[in-house]
Formats: sequence, C-alpha cells, structure tokens
Amino acid sequence: MSHSRLMQTATSVREVSKQLQRRPIKRAVRNVMIVTKARDNQLVHLTRELAEWLLTTPRYGSEVGVNVYVDAKLSRSKRFDAPGLLAKDERFSSMLRYWTPDLCWSTPEKFDLVLTLGGDGTVLYTSWLFQRIVPPILSFSLGSLGFLTNFQFNDYKTQLSRIMGEAGMRVNLRMRFTCTVYRAPTSTTAPRPRPDPNNPSAANSSPETIEAEQFEVLNELVIDRGPSPYVSSLQLYGDNNLLTVVQADGVIFSTPTGSTAYSLSAGGSLVHPDIPAILLTPICPHTLSFRPMLLNDSMLLRIKVPRGSRATAYCAFDGKGRVELRAGDEVTIAASQYPFPTVLSEPMEWFDSISRTLRWNTRGAMQKAWEGDVEAKG
Repeated sequence: MSHSRLMQTATSVREVSKQLQRRPIKRAVRNVMIVTKARDNQLVHLTRELAEWLLTTPRYGSEVGVNVYVDAKLSRSKRFDAPGLLAKDERFSSMLRYWTPDLCWSTPEKFDLVLTLGGDGTVLYTSWLFQRIVPPILSFSLGSLGFLTNFQFNDYKTQLSRIMGEAGMRVNLRMRFTCTVYRAPTSTTAPRPRPDPNNPSAANSSPETIEAEQFEVLNELVIDRGPSPYVSSLQLYGDNNLLTVVQADGVIFSTPTGSTAYSLSAGGSLVHPDIPAILLTPICPHTLSFRPMLLNDSMLLRIKVPRGSRATAYCAFDGKGRVELRAGDEVTIAASQYPFPTVLSEPMEWFDSISRTLRWNTRGAMQKAWEGDVEAKG
C-alpha cells in the first residue's frame, strides 16, 4: 500500500467511525455467530442457553428466531446437546449451524452479528478469526479481564432485543494493524525488484526482501530479543526514513485498543480508542531518554533486524503466531483498512471499563478511622 493510499484509508476509517457512533445501525439480524471456549463447561452451558433463546424468540414476523452459528466443536459436545436442541422444533435443523475458521475467512459477510462469551482473550481470538472484513462484535463479560467486554450476560435478553429491534446498534470502529513479515533472500530465493513509489499496489519493504506472512492485529505487535542474552538492536523506519535504532529488550507497537494491555505494563499511556495513533513503547530501553510516544496512524513503520546483528529477534501478533526474525528480515506496520467494529453498550464505556478494571484515579482511604474520644491532657 502506498503512502497516499494509506492516508486515504486512515481518513476514511475515521470518518466512517464518527458516523457510526452518531447514528445507530438498524438492520435485520438474521445470522448470529457465537464465539466461546468450547472446552469450558460453564460457557458451553451458557452458549446452549443463548442459542436456544435466539432460535425460539420470534423475529421479523416469523414464528421462530434467527439462524445461529456455533463452534463446530460443539456439534459433538454432550453438554451443548445439539440433538436435544433440534428435537424441540423440526425447523431448528436448518437454523442451527456451525462455523469454522475457514468459513470466517472465506465468507465473513455471512454473519450479521457476532456474540462473544468470555473475556478479552475471546475477543482477540475473534479478531484472529476475521483477518479481513469483520462483522459487528458484541462481547459479554464472562472472563477475568473486561476492557473489551462491556455487556453483562445476565441482561442478554434485554440487550439483544433492543439491538435486534427498533433501537439498532451503535458501533465503534477500532483500529487494527496490518503487519507484514518480509524475509531476506537466501541462496534459493531471488530478491524482489525495487518497488515503484507511484504504484499504489507497490510494497513498502526494502527492495531486497521477500514477503512471507501477513497478520491483522487488534492489540499489539511485540518484537523482543527472545532467548538471546544480547540487547536487541533494531532499525526503525517511518515512511522509509530512519527514525532511530532501537536498543532495548524489545519494542511494542500498540493500537489505542491495546494501550490497556502489554504497552501499559511497559510504561505506555492509556489512549482512547477513537484517537488515530500508533503507540510506540520500548521494553527496558538501553537509554532512559527512549520514552513511549504516539505516532500518526497514516505513517508506515518498518522495523528491521540489521544484517550485522549479533542475534535474531522474535515477534508476536496479539500474542499469537510468534515468528523469528533473522538478520535482514523486517516487519512493516500500517493502519489496516479492515477495522474491528464493536457494539457500544453506552457512550462512555471506555472510561467505565478502565475505572472498573484498573480502578483508574480511584483512591482508597489512607488515614486510620477515628475510633472514639481522646481524653484531653492538661
């Protein structure tokens, strides 16, 4: 993606996000996908309860509900008991369906709404499933963390009836990164021709590298020294200009959504999801002047392991897909043209989430309570 195309993408996503938050989306929700931990017995039980309610509650002039997609692993689950659910109404045989990662990859437009049951990890897994177009995501809080899960499951009937009814849903487009790994050519691979900067489809890596893998990231890209005893020495470029040489245990490139995750633990700032920025947070830097900073989301970043590096580096994408970077390898980071749409529970949900989970700016009583009269001494 060229720099001009990247700027157009970032600007378009910002404008669409503003419009979606101002106006609710009113559309018929006929295909609902449920994402949960198939090995968690309690969550499987709740998934069965939710699926049955969606199937049986009449919608849009029909005597039955909507089509429900659950994890294909649940088709054999005794606790989910798909045969027992289908026996309640013969029409359910065509309404209860199963999703697979391949289905999410090939036809994401099939789903009108995705419901997640779990914690933030379940939401990140959902982002991993949809590497391109993402349906609206509504997350119920049933896990240990809750930065991204702002709906309470015990109120699911009221919330879903409102969203699937006349009220509609308000959606926040959360920024994602497109991260591309490029490999230095070996003796058996030929280097790429130098890209044409006037060509919108031209790549943005070094001309001597070969594209290997690409990931859509919701939280962060982490590059660290792995098991090596040496401090990482990484070249950081912005729009093909050398910005600095990173000398640290590693570096975190975080989205505003990921500002409450690893970046925060490493000293990064909290950033509201509506702010279009790339967070750069060093991990134990060699120089104390290397502080966290925010970069424009229209900037194309590239981080490279120098050919003369004493050690390799390792990168992880939302904690998954850990990849080794050898000398000459590099990774590009750009604002994705496929944002992650989350259904808003209320306008101030982000502030509520950091207050609830981090106890942001909450101060407990520090002085011992007064327990009675103290006799005056003359």
